[in-house]
Amino acid sequence: MSSRISIARPQSSNYNPDPHGLSNSRSAASSGYRAANPDDPMERLQAFSRQVEEYVEIYSQPLKPHLPAIGRFLIVVTFLEDALRILTQWGDQLWYLQQHRKFPWGLSHLFLLINVAVMLGASGMVVLKRFTEYAVAGLLSVVIIQGFGYGLIFDLNFFLRNLSVIGGLFMVFSDSMVSRKKLFAGLPSISETDRRKYFLLAGRVLLIFLFLGFILQGTWSIARVFVSVFGLAACVMVAVGFKAKWSASFLGVVLSVFNVFANNWWSVHSKHPQRDFLKYDFFQTLSIVGGLILLVNMGPGGLSVDEKKKTY
Repeated sequence: MSSRISIARPQSSNYNPDPHGLSNSRSAASSGYRAANPDDPMERLQAFSRQVEEYVEIYSQPLKPHLPAIGRFLIVVTFLEDALRILTQWGDQLWYLQQHRKFPWGLSHLFLLINVAVMLGASGMVVLKRFTEYAVAGLLSVVIIQGFGYGLIFDLNFFLRNLSVIGGLFMVFSDSMVSRKKLFAGLPSISETDRRKYFLLAGRVLLIFLFLGFILQGTWSIARVFVSVFGLAACVMVAVGFKAKWSASFLGVVLSVFNVFANNWWSVHSKHPQRDFLKYDFFQTLSIVGGLILLVNMGPGGLSVDEKKKTY
């Protein structure tokens, strides 16, 4: 008997050859989705994006339980690097504060010691998820007093970067919240879930400022224009919470690639003054990528287009 006999594939009554509505048949029932209009490119794009989301969700499951820990560590890595830099360059730090910032002897020592102690202690608490509220408050205070102490508060690049770092800290704070109610004297009860929504919104908006700084600075090229246009669209999507996980993933990938090529401090000689600046920018960008990872893990929160779409 010939082995080339064709065997018809059995099909059940529920079998659907086009589950996402990508075919030209408008009457075919889709698996949970309305059939896409073949004449409408936007509907076909939406159907395709849903299909991609499903596949990525399936294949990213093994990594998902580790995303919160990775995100928290990346957010505080800039503070750990800063504390180590102060300790290894103690004399240079004192000289700068005393000669350029006019700190009196003793106060400069105290300023550096407090910064190092808070950064190391608070970063450890964030990684271990212990007393996260106090840890975030401590790191926020470090960002503010360093801006004034080193005279960088009015530097645009420093300002935008630190707004994004603050956004990452808000994401850490949101990640630590649980659904419980907390009573305030003289005020109605406010649930942790309600507070989390507002911190997630603030974190989303602040996280995108680093990318805005990237758009505003540097020399322009075709590649830069291309990345800036798509990046700006992703920033808007993150801020309003529309497809927030995917836009945050895109920004995270773009910033990671940009970080490796633009802030490659390891390729600069150890005595070159530019090395410390590149190193500082590198670890700050890592912190913002950590905030985006937490956003991908947690979602945009209640005050977002994605959540409103679920409601309606």
